[in-house]
Amino acid sequence: MHSETSSNDDRAAAVHAAREVIELLEVLWHQGRDATSTAPVSSSQLRVLYILDRDQPINLRTLGEVLGSAPSSVSRMCDRLEALGFIQRSPSSASRRELELRLSGRGESYLRDLRIRREGALLEVISSMTPAERTALVDGLGGFRFAVEGAPSKDGRAGTAAESA
Repeated sequence: MHSETSSNDDRAAAVHAAREVIELLEVLWHQGRDATSTAPVSSSQLRVLYILDRDQPINLRTLGEVLGSAPSSVSRMCDRLEALGFIQRSPSSASRRELELRLSGRGESYLRDLRIRREGALLEVISSMTPAERTALVDGLGGFRFAVEGAPSKDGRAGTAAESA
């Protein structure tokens, strides 16, 4: 019984710490909003760009499933991203009835620049941490990512969580 209570306490502490980190990141992005802003895309559109970066080419149906969104909503979002020049639609090599979505060169450049700006903001904070704290951060975030995405961690554990995040 004591072990179960301790486990619940550990989970509650981890949830609290994760929420605090998310809130701190929001503050960090807000403080450096000129450097870390996602403009001209919304957070939903940014998620599409991340998915395409990871899983391209992808068709609209599959993208909708990953997003958990209706096909019409996904299509409109892709229309806007295409108008910005961030994605390209092309005929599928597997089926003439489907279109494949890919990041354009401009979309890839946008994501690369956003990541560089965000990493710079994070580097300022992480540089003040001790080496042991940085190692613990890497290990903890690796475990968190594994739990969310089912991505293999450094120790090779297989994932079980949904990849819809």
